[in-house]
Amino acid sequence: MHRALITGGTAGIGAAFARAFAGRGTALVLVARNPDRLDETAAQLRREYGVEVETMVADLSDREAQQHVADRLESTADPVDVFVNNAGFSVKSSLLEEDLSQHDLGFEVMVRAVLKLGGAAGRAMSARGRGWIINVGSVSALVTQNNYSAIKAWVGNYSESLGVQLNGTGVNVTALMPGWVRTEFHTRAGIKGSSIPGVLWLDADRLVEDCLRDVARGKPVSIPSKRWKLIAGVLRTTPRGIVARLSAVLSHRRSREK
Repeated sequence: MHRALITGGTAGIGAAFARAFAGRGTALVLVARNPDRLDETAAQLRREYGVEVETMVADLSDREAQQHVADRLESTADPVDVFVNNAGFSVKSSLLEEDLSQHDLGFEVMVRAVLKLGGAAGRAMSARGRGWIINVGSVSALVTQNNYSAIKAWVGNYSESLGVQLNGTGVNVTALMPGWVRTEFHTRAGIKGSSIPGVLWLDADRLVEDCLRDVARGKPVSIPSKRWKLIAGVLRTTPRGIVARLSAVLSHRRSREK
């Protein structure tokens, strides 16, 4: 039986991954902060799919919690075959903000925890000669709006670097880079998204299925949907000065929506 560990597995893209794996008969380890929501999600998945679901309450901004999840990834009892490094949130604070508390939280959850847990998964999986690691990044890594963009740029580079280090071990690493996805992510961030054209929104379940096809093909980067592949391709080849001006426009529109 395969087993998948998913951080942030009770909402948004993480919950979509949980449903996708459960539908394939994969046992789950769900990691999230809210114990009530974890229990509710686990019960629903067991009821609908008949799969084994283990839960771990962990706030990944806490380093002891990071270590706890890392220990589970390296455990030889009921080993984890697939790791989805998904937990994250929008970092709204300005780069000029004197108070760095929001930035510190972002670094802990979306940089240090990603590094810590990816390393633990990589060590355990390479020792067994097989495994899959999916790091959830964002197309926002290709623009220059804020610290969230910067963090997700790090995630993308880290993911590809981890894949290089694990080359030949039987462990595949894929960076998922979605565009705008209809989840509660934007609501939590206080972003209405009313200025975003409907055609640019992605469905979380469809996105995950596209990603898993790319994972099966061993692709180091997965950008679901043709429209977002095109957008990402344009952003990668556009002069950085133009990207900066576009980023300023996007930031201005987002600030008007809050």
